[in-house]
Amino acid sequence: METKGTDEVEKLKSKVMSAWHNVKYSWALKSKTAFSRNSPVFLLGKCYHFKAVDDESPTESCTAEALDDDIVTGNVDGFRKDFTSRVWLTYREEFPALPGSTITSDCGWGCTLRAGQMILAQALLLHILGRDWTWSKALTLEPLDTETWTSSAARRLVSTLEASIQGERVQVTQPICAAAQGGAEEADSYLQEAYHRTIVSWFGDAPSTQLGIHRLVQLGMTSGKRAGDWYGPAVVAHILRKAVDEAVDARLKGISVYVAQDCTVYSADVIDSHSGQMAVILLIPVRLGGEKINPEYLSFVKSILSLEYCIGIIGGKPKQAYYFVGFQDDSLIYMDPHYCQSFVDVSTSDFPLQSFHCPSPKKMPFSKMDPSCTIGFYSKNVEHYERISNELSKVGKSFKHLSYPAFTFMKGHRKDYELSVAVEKREWPFIRDTRKAGTTSGDFVLL
Repeated sequence: METKGTDEVEKLKSKVMSAWHNVKYSWALKSKTAFSRNSPVFLLGKCYHFKAVDDESPTESCTAEALDDDIVTGNVDGFRKDFTSRVWLTYREEFPALPGSTITSDCGWGCTLRAGQMILAQALLLHILGRDWTWSKALTLEPLDTETWTSSAARRLVSTLEASIQGERVQVTQPICAAAQGGAEEADSYLQEAYHRTIVSWFGDAPSTQLGIHRLVQLGMTSGKRAGDWYGPAVVAHILRKAVDEAVDARLKGISVYVAQDCTVYSADVIDSHSGQMAVILLIPVRLGGEKINPEYLSFVKSILSLEYCIGIIGGKPKQAYYFVGFQDDSLIYMDPHYCQSFVDVSTSDFPLQSFHCPSPKKMPFSKMDPSCTIGFYSKNVEHYERISNELSKVGKSFKHLSYPAFTFMKGHRKDYELSVAVEKREWPFIRDTRKAGTTSGDFVLL
């Protein structure tokens, strides 16, 4: 009887925390994000321009309404569609209890796991659908309505407290998105949509899913982590490797995850991972500064996110993880997992996809980035890996005036090296200065 009472208390605590965090974090959705019309926007290797046509006042801001007119041309809708097509994985609630606990929500602690899921989802999109794929319904999603979400979260908090007194079960509704227009699709589009839905389903919040939070928490237990603990970017990288290695779905057997050790990528080990026509996801945990991010590392991060085979960065602010996917000027573009949505049963053939895609990009000054992060790349085959390592080496030459490597490529296998052995390597610089980065201004597009 006492155990049952404890479980009920934990469930109530989880519900209250979910509602509270929605109120706490939804402020970030309130204002639209300003994008300069005078600077290119990079998103996972693709470049977009939001130039104004016949605009005699280049410093004038562009409102969200203007995006629907002919004033702004270039790739605004292209960027929107590309960004919204990325898989968005956020806090969820009311899912089956996580392994070794009675916890039914990851709200407040699972953001790094969610960021890790997003970087893995992007790798799988590249692997199965290619970088040029976009979701046909991406532009039909309505922008996030903060007032609605905040008031809804407040109402849910009150309902949760009332239900705890009355002993009733709280009914939670999902965010409302605009319904997409139907119509007949070509066979190729239908197949792509089937793959898209399959990829999303692998990340469902149920014990049976291949890459869901239940599986990640279970694998984390072998490293001393439990449901409710905070996970760092490096720990998550190793958990993702285990999850992919142990996945049973045949479509996940053609890809593996390589995690760099001590900021070092051993090329022979990566090439071995490519055996049997396997694709490889490279995850490289790094630290870009001391206690704070080094502002001189901005060019390095920009270089990484400009590469077409980059799958993003698991990073964020201290104790608040984001999934970084691009940049404009000195700000990083990210997807935010800090909104607690309702559980979606992905075992049904027509489960709703809207809550797995975010129509509202967010930006953060590079200076606020936590130095601890994990960088990801997708390598299709051995030839592709050779190109990746060579290109990273060439880009790294521009940082030769700096002292320390962020990560290093070495020939051979990891087991072949001793500290005393001289090795041929390609280095990225690592800087320890903490000088403040400057700010920029320009004309803006609000998205």
